[in-house]
Amino acid sequence: MPTFITAILRSRIIRTVAQYRVPAIYGHRFFAAEGGLICYGTDIAQSFAQAASYINRILKGETPADLPLELPSRYDLVLNLKTAKAMGLDVPVNMRALADEVIE
Repeated sequence: MPTFITAILRSRIIRTVAQYRVPAIYGHRFFAAEGGLICYGTDIAQSFAQAASYINRILKGETPADLPLELPSRYDLVLNLKTAKAMGLDVPVNMRALADEVIE
């Protein structure tokens, strides 16, 4: 799961996973961009923008307990075909078509 610690250690995690040829799915795009196989997760920038709107509402006087819980509205699927090839994996064409981004 994506956490602050896994984000900091992402290079090491990606290297270790690749060393043992374990197909892994990560929670943020930057993992796939740095060599991870697949990312299915939220856009961090959008999450921070959503948090900023909450902060704005609180600063304007709304009570935090009265604010509704909002989940991310979009999840991105990113495939790294270079990593898949290095691991000897074939990514189906229909999965490529469903991806929001394909790294070649």
